[in-house]
Amino acid sequence: MKETANRAFEEMRQAALERFRGRNPEEIAEKAGVIYRKDSSEFLISSLGREFALSWPDCVFHPPVEGWHHLILLHYLELADGTASSGQWINFGSLREGVIRGTKFDRDAERDLAAFLKNKSPEAVRQCFRRLGAEEIQAKADFCAVIPFLPNYPILVNIWFADEEFPASGKILLEGNADHYLTVEDAVTAGTLVLELLRPEAERREI
Repeated sequence: MKETANRAFEEMRQAALERFRGRNPEEIAEKAGVIYRKDSSEFLISSLGREFALSWPDCVFHPPVEGWHHLILLHYLELADGTASSGQWINFGSLREGVIRGTKFDRDAERDLAAFLKNKSPEAVRQCFRRLGAEEIQAKADFCAVIPFLPNYPILVNIWFADEEFPASGKILLEGNADHYLTVEDAVTAGTLVLELLRPEAERREI
């Protein structure tokens, strides 16, 4: 199973690189909201509170980006079209072609967030989000954090802490322009990665 997944990953990576190369790197950077350093031929990409350099045109990450996160970053640079923020948040089921896979992720994310929140204090939850460079904002939820997954691709998490009547719960949302930066398949992978990284390191699964 792992060998099959690795082969699929490498095939998709090579396909992305073929589409990616040959384009104007400065145009890519402008549309993706990242920095391109012409003197060193590299992109500087911020993701989840960390900064990565991607050499051009050989497309090698420094430091290395592991697993599907690597492929998502390539797809983001490939697909980004510079569309401005919509000022709205949507669930994954509202993405283009998201009726099946996106809606399933919405359900799975609510389940996973409930499991993540169980027996955690509000401060413990906040610390988990800080690790990902999240910014807490004011909203109707008890806790609301915007995670900087990529420059033009924030991920919003709304959380309601447990009370005497209801257990803790949460929802994960995307900016309304998300379809202009990643496919629904990449969006679901990005959401899954965020949910995994929120968990204690010993409990994480390989993505």
